[in-house]
Amino acid sequence: MDALSERLLRSAVAALDLYTVYIGERLGFYRTLAESGPATSTELAQRTGTNERLVREWLEQQAATGLLTVDDPAAGALDRRYAIRDEDVPVLADADHVAFTAHEAVEMARNARSLPDVVDAFRTGNAPPPLGWEPEGRAEWNRAKYLAKLGREWLPAIEPIDRRLRAEPPAKVADLACGTGWSSIAMATAYTAIVVHGRDLDADAVAAARENAAAHGLGDRVSFAVADASQPADPPYDVVTILEALHDMTHPVEVLRAAREMLAEGGSVLVADERVSDTFTTDASVRDRYVHGLSVVACLPEAMGDPESAMTGAVMRVDTLRRYATDAGFGTIEILPIEDDDLRLYRLLP
Repeated sequence: MDALSERLLRSAVAALDLYTVYIGERLGFYRTLAESGPATSTELAQRTGTNERLVREWLEQQAATGLLTVDDPAAGALDRRYAIRDEDVPVLADADHVAFTAHEAVEMARNARSLPDVVDAFRTGNAPPPLGWEPEGRAEWNRAKYLAKLGREWLPAIEPIDRRLRAEPPAKVADLACGTGWSSIAMATAYTAIVVHGRDLDADAVAAARENAAAHGLGDRVSFAVADASQPADPPYDVVTILEALHDMTHPVEVLRAAREMLAEGGSVLVADERVSDTFTTDASVRDRYVHGLSVVACLPEAMGDPESAMTGAVMRVDTLRRYATDAGFGTIEILPIEDDDLRLYRLLP
């Protein structure tokens, strides 16, 4: 009993850490400390246009929990200078770095908003109302990872796909469930002749994707549309990607079937999804526990409501992916030898 109480207390402290990281990420406190150097509460408030008293409380909590340092804990409250460690800048302040993890706080705060609706979903079996785009949109979990690895490491390691993406005539790629477009942008940046068509059901995400592509000067080769991934699209594509999205889809077999029908001769479907254990276990890894938790509060509830939903949830094991791909008509399912802590990659062939 005491051990469980202690565990829940530690979990509460961890949740509060995330909530305060959310505040620091949203208000640019970490970025400002990284760019402008150590600051008192007054200086940080002036630099960020925020309230000094609230900033002081945030800084004291951050130092008390070890996320920031303070030069002299014994100094007066307004005299203490707080700093971010150099080694922590990629994690807390640099959204372009693959180690950036502050997005977790954004996602958890976003999920917390829908918890009362999730409770209702448990009672009714219906999906909770979609979360609105405001105030922060989606947390861009894989932005830095896609830009650093998708086109530079992962695709080059898949020889048949890499060869086609480098060949003439320029390859056509369909990026299903493209979100805010970073996977599409990463592929088009790495392979400078290909054309990428991103598709997503979320109109706000598609609007953001268009802005992101334009900002990267890719508007002539990368386009986005609001579309249902379960409906095939022309022209035939040399590569179809479904990246960290299949487990969220209500009808994953139909989506995979549509992807297969969209392939040009010799084309491949590339799927990336959660890396979890092959079988259920009560001795779960931290990674499995994380995915299980997200599945309960977000991924599975959002796929409910349709009596024909596959109701996959985030814990989509290899056997489930194989079954979906086989049912969709694929003859070859390759588990790719690409190392990533979070994702497992598959190549599907008709």
